[in-house]
Amino acid sequence: QVQLVESGGGLAQPGGSLRLSCTTSGFTFSNYAMSWARQAPGKGLEWVSGVYADGITTHYADSVKGRFTISRDNAKNSVYLQMHSLKPEDTAVYYCAARSSSVTSGSPGDYDYWGQGTQVTVSS
Repeated sequence: QVQLVESGGGLAQPGGSLRLSCTTSGFTFSNYAMSWARQAPGKGLEWVSGVYADGITTHYADSVKGRFTISRDNAKNSVYLQMHSLKPEDTAVYYCAARSSSVTSGSPGDYDYWGQGTQVTVSS
């Protein structure tokens, strides 16, 4: 049974930081590219960041470049998203997603497995 479980969301002040974690099971994590996507209230799903299966190559949406860092630990079957300099517009439900490819995609439809999401709220 495939499972992706996100954690680490919560309330942060503008300019603050949060670290999201996604722990997975049920598939060969090291063979999958991983990404984070988010959905703000009333908006569609937006791809945020991705990391290749080897953990070396990363990509970011322009909206988060320079503020967010994605990483993975293949020994722990986990992927992380470190978020700094948070803005109110970062408020969303954040999802981790797995793609049965060594490379990521910026299209959410290209992913095979999804977690249930974790809420991030940025507000003073």
